[in-house]
Amino acid sequence: MNLPPDIPPEQSLITYPTHFPIKVMGENVEGFAEAIVKIALAFDPDFDPATLEHRPSKAGNYLGLTVTVRVTSREHLDEVYRTLTTHPMVKVVL
Repeated sequence: MNLPPDIPPEQSLITYPTHFPIKVMGENVEGFAEAIVKIALAFDPDFDPATLEHRPSKAGNYLGLTVTVRVTSREHLDEVYRTLTTHPMVKVVL
């Protein structure tokens, strides 16, 4: 989610602070949703776990989650993405 360094923040299409939805996919296993909630709370202490959207895959092997976190800057958003993508239970972050 990094913008090229030559694009100044004022030309970003996102105005901060904002509530930003992030789609996260992983295997449909115990603890996956809880792990994502823990990450969300680390970056947005006001995150409400009840707002986490769950979508199991057709066969039920994978779980898609939409987590909407409040971010205050492009760097904050980048760090949320980095943390999610490096988590061992996460397969894809969009």
